Formats: sequence, structure tokens, C-alpha cells
Amino acid sequence: MSEAQTVPDSPNVARELTAFQQNVLTILAEEARYGLAIKRELETYYDSEVNHGRLYPNLDDLVEMGLVEKSELDKRTNQYALTEEGYQALLDQLSWTFSKTVTDEERAADLQDLIEAAR
Repeated sequence: MSEAQTVPDSPNVARELTAFQQNVLTILAEEARYGLAIKRELETYYDSEVNHGRLYPNLDDLVEMGLVEKSELDKRTNQYALTEEGYQALLDQLSWTFSKTVTDEERAADLQDLIEAAR
């Protein structure tokens, strides 16, 4: 496996994911994409090049974990889509993050503002 240590088989798979893998899932939450489109989104986020040797092994790991579905667009291009399990992993991570971040009403309001801005 590339960056993940194990193939998790528990409902809390988000704990086993690297930040890079979580970012891939986040990108796929918006819509299914082919590999180079995912790469471009990651490069925009990281403001640096993401090499193929990092991206594709991680995509393969996420497929193996059942968090991402891989399909063929044409003979040369694969498309990747978030599965229901992948979406649940994102929700689990957000739930944990929110539980640690929301310590008072002001912080809760800040997160609510972020949610409203994303709509």
C-alpha cells in the first residue's frame, strides 16, 4: 500500500486514511473525475506538483478499500467516483473534527457560516 498502513475493515475507516487520501475523497465528493482532473485539483490545493507516483497508488488503495469506484471512460482514461462508503468516511472525519472544534457557541456559529457559504 502507498500511504495507508492497512486496509481498514471497520466503520471508522477515516481514521486509517492519510490527509492526502482524505483530500482525494473530498474532491470526489463534488463529482466523479478522471485522474488528471483529480491531480489538477490537488495541485491547486497544495500549490505544488503532485506526481503520478503518489496519486495513482493512493487512488488504487482507495478503490481497494471500497471508498472509490473506478470505471473506464475510454481505453486510456479511468474515471473515479466516491462510493457511499467513501462519503461515510468523509462524514465520520467531519464529525470527529467538529466534535473537537465546536467548543462554544461562537465556534458553532463560525462553522455554520462556512456551511452557509458553501451552499
